[in-house]
Amino acid sequence: QVQLVESGGGSVQTGGSLRLSCAASGATNRMAWFRQPPGKEREGVARIYSRTGSTWYADSVKGRFTISQDTSKKTLYLQMNSLKPEDTSMYYCAASTRVTWNPIPTVNQFEYWGQGILVTVSS
Repeated sequence: QVQLVESGGGSVQTGGSLRLSCAASGATNRMAWFRQPPGKEREGVARIYSRTGSTWYADSVKGRFTISQDTSKKTLYLQMNSLKPEDTSMYYCAASTRVTWNPIPTVNQFEYWGQGILVTVSS
């Protein structure tokens, strides 16, 4: 069982930056950030493989968001720059100890989830 605790959300204006953190209680194979805007489905934002550091980003955040990890602290980060109002959402940290060959993160790939943290971007 892996527990995930997120921190770092909040409110910023358009063009601002935020960094989300997610502390994991155990080792994982891969971790990811998802977001779920009001009334919409949860979508993958970024993913990182724990061993190789290989990353994937959704097209909507490429060049603006950076996923990274500190393996010694078992902590995942999401640096969000040039934020837009459409980035407003609940953000969720997810982790998996399983192996999958699909590089694109989907909800059913991850068995562990954080409680979610709100990011609000005002225009």
